[in-house]
Amino acid sequence: MKLRLPRWLRSTNLFALSTLILLRATIAPAESLPLERAIRLALSHSTTTAIASADVQRAVASYRELRNHFIPQLVLGSGLGYSYGFPLSIDGSAPALGTIVAQSSVYNPAQSQYLNAAKAEIHASELQDKDQRNAVIQDVAVSYAELAKWEARLTRLQQDEAQAQQLEKAVTDRVHEGVDSATDLNKAKLVAARVRLRHAEARGSADVLRRHLADLTGLPVSSIELAPESIPVLPPLRAEEDLEVQATATSPTIKIAEQHALAESMRASAEHRAAYPSFDFSAQYARLSSINNYNVYYGKNFQPDNAIIGIGIRVPLFNASQRARAQAADSEALKAKKQAEATRNQVSEETLKLERAVEQLEAARDVAQLEYQLAQSGLEAAQTRIDAKTGTYHELADAGVQADERYLLYQDADFEYQRARMNLLRATGDLEKWALTTPAPNPK
Repeated sequence: MKLRLPRWLRSTNLFALSTLILLRATIAPAESLPLERAIRLALSHSTTTAIASADVQRAVASYRELRNHFIPQLVLGSGLGYSYGFPLSIDGSAPALGTIVAQSSVYNPAQSQYLNAAKAEIHASELQDKDQRNAVIQDVAVSYAELAKWEARLTRLQQDEAQAQQLEKAVTDRVHEGVDSATDLNKAKLVAARVRLRHAEARGSADVLRRHLADLTGLPVSSIELAPESIPVLPPLRAEEDLEVQATATSPTIKIAEQHALAESMRASAEHRAAYPSFDFSAQYARLSSINNYNVYYGKNFQPDNAIIGIGIRVPLFNASQRARAQAADSEALKAKKQAEATRNQVSEETLKLERAVEQLEAARDVAQLEYQLAQSGLEAAQTRIDAKTGTYHELADAGVQADERYLLYQDADFEYQRARMNLLRATGDLEKWALTTPAPNPK
């Protein structure tokens, strides 16, 4: 005889099974977020890059506005009205049932120079967009590396916290046995309290950086799971490289200043060329009506359809205000040129400072690493003596504190070197190439 469960019990089991599947999917480990993917998400989600792109579009639109002055503009209108006596004008034109007017510039030296200035502003906006892109890449890379530092520190501090608790318990037992004093117990408690303080500091810093990365990438905070091995190896400095020359040749900041200076020079030239002759195209068609008495005053020569086409010539003879405006534009052009020179000198100086800072931080990192290795060896030696019952817990605690401090100093020195090296990569124009490439294995 085959046993079958009741329908309500089968439904309950199906509901429990579905709930279990959903729960397992909810608590499944988050997918790791490599650095390259984090950067690409930030570039597509960043508000700063969106603003820079909008500035580029605005510059392009301004250029089209100036260029379209050479394309005829068509205006359809009407000057309806009743005339008593001779047909007078309405708003500066003859009364008509309908008019079509076309106007455009044919030759305008000043307008052409303004057009060249707009082109330079487009290039400056594009360079600003590129600079903002590098800023986003640097922000993500530095935040990613710093979060990786704090997460590694949290892992280390969890182990230290467990060891500090064990040490405190061991010293407590020795105090009860009369071997150690209350002062020794307070020292052990102080070690544990310091570890808890550092753990809280690391957890707080990690939470803030994880939130920052979530804001940059548009991902939920819970899905920010780092892959530290995805950080590419930072290229070493080479003595034969002239980083100052490379930075001044590729710096978007310098190029933006140069394009701005070029635009100001073009505007100054346009102000001077406003005194040159210019030619404009003009055409007009009008449909006239007999209600305006045209047939009375023009007799048999009146016709309802009328048109004109021609070239308007303007030759400025004297304009003192325009001359003063041109002199002011010359001053602005000179100011922009000197600012571009100052920007070039500033970038060159900052690049040299960064290069020397990277050399110093690299040496400081090597020193901190060696000091940490020596402190770790001292801790292992103290643990060996404890196991052999020839050492004391005080020696072990002191060695542990020293090893922890040296580890934290080495971590900080390594991160400061990474941050300075990334700043130098951005200055020389190599940041994006470094960040958006598949990393080689990082030797430990």
